[in-house]
Amino acid sequence: MKKIIIAILVISIIVSAGIFGFYKYKESKKEINTTKKEEVSQVNNEVELKEPEEIKDPEIFDEFYDQAEEKLETLTLDEKIGQMLLVRLPDQGAITELQKYNFGGYLLFAKDFKNKSEQTVKNEIASYQEASKIPLLIAADEEGGTVVRISSNPNLVSQKFKSPSKLYGLGGFDRIREDTIEKSNILSNLGVNLNLAPVVDVSTNSRDFMYQRALGQNAELTAEYAKTVIEASKGYNVSYTLKHFPGYGNNADTHTGAAIDSRTYENIMNNDIVPFKNGIESGAEAVLVSHNIVTSIDGDNAASISESVHKLLREDLKFSGIIITDDLYMGAVSNDPDVAAKAVIAGNDMLIVTDYEKAINNIKSAIEEERITEEQIDTVVRRIIAWKYYKKLM
Repeated sequence: MKKIIIAILVISIIVSAGIFGFYKYKESKKEINTTKKEEVSQVNNEVELKEPEEIKDPEIFDEFYDQAEEKLETLTLDEKIGQMLLVRLPDQGAITELQKYNFGGYLLFAKDFKNKSEQTVKNEIASYQEASKIPLLIAADEEGGTVVRISSNPNLVSQKFKSPSKLYGLGGFDRIREDTIEKSNILSNLGVNLNLAPVVDVSTNSRDFMYQRALGQNAELTAEYAKTVIEASKGYNVSYTLKHFPGYGNNADTHTGAAIDSRTYENIMNNDIVPFKNGIESGAEAVLVSHNIVTSIDGDNAASISESVHKLLREDLKFSGIIITDDLYMGAVSNDPDVAAKAVIAGNDMLIVTDYEKAINNIKSAIEEERITEEQIDTVVRRIIAWKYYKKLM
């Protein structure tokens, strides 16, 4: 009997120990799991609290800014201001004036090509490049149709380049692509590295001032035109310029006076802006701004000197390339003695000017009056020089 009682006691002790161990194990496991959950929760909280990295839109000349900065540091203020000017080629003293003022580039008109041989034009342009401290932009308006600065000379091109609308009628965008390549080869051979074209204004009314220079089609087709020209132009050493931002519409000729565009903001955004957006997304390096007063964006200033217009281009369309004014000699703005300074303040990179001394003095006065800072000038000139590196001019 004693043995039986002892056996029962031993079994009871073993069972109790087992049950106690089991519960101890469960509690221990629960503790471990709770700790792990807390650790995971802590990690998750750390991930959630971490600030997201800022996403920056890439700038078209990004990889050349370091080189541009090094070059910028070697320039005087006067030389920096000179880089901002795209000057109509002087009738006399082009090399002397270039060496004195360090222009960013020369703009050549039909008179500068008239009756000259191909070799003469090449030699003249080469002489400007050789005389320049920083390689020059050599620009021309070779739109085709009514604006043919180079192909108006049969010594340079056998036939004048056709207008965009004519090309489109003959062979659609394939013909436009071929024309862009042919044009680029001819310009590059002469030493012209910047074409102030294409006109991507939406104009479908034959009575519009810009109709003969435009594609003559709706916004969607004009946007495809902008894309076609920009993409076809790459690789031929000639940059193309979308114009006339924010769209010319049916406005009057700004060569002779002011043009008021009173269309709604929605109309402009849904039509005129579309080709510029497409061209920019296709890699456009330059955009030229008109002198139209677009009342729905800025009712007080011509687009070329409007901060609101430039904000639309830079911030809304994310354009990081070169903004160029239309010619400040044109009647719409030429009577304003402060127009060059206003153009810089608005956000332009390069100013097309004829009276370059007047423009230089105006900008320098604005710097002295602290309306323009040297930091603003540096930002602009850094971008211009980065563009020249991008173009392999430097």
